[in-house]
Amino acid sequence: MRIIIEVPIQNEWDIVAARQSGREAAKKLKFGTVDQSRITTAISELARNIFKYALPGKIVIEEINEDNRSGLKIVAKDEGPGIKDIRKALEDGYTTSGGLGAGVPGVKRLMDHFEIDSTVGAGTEITTIKWNK
Repeated sequence: MRIIIEVPIQNEWDIVAARQSGREAAKKLKFGTVDQSRITTAISELARNIFKYALPGKIVIEEINEDNRSGLKIVAKDEGPGIKDIRKALEDGYTTSGGLGAGVPGVKRLMDHFEIDSTVGAGTEITTIKWNK
């Protein structure tokens, strides 16, 4: 059975729901506890960014299988203002809200694959993958 979960992000409770869904999916795929934590932390950061900056949005969690390995693909999609300077947004310490600026760069470090596509005025889509090693 292939896991596909979609969690709309509209309020802070949806961030919790997305985290829990990611942890449950990671457990079903027998990820170790450290990777379960990495996945849930990444989901939390992505969902929080949607909630703070880019409503409406959603987190999609999908089981993937490629090259004799399994993993979880996490996609964060929103219809927010987009990111004007992606390179700057990926720098540690960059923030538009006075936070720590660790969110998006942190997600990139936690996951095995990271892509970001953003159009100013139309939204952002971040795709990440964690492979089960």
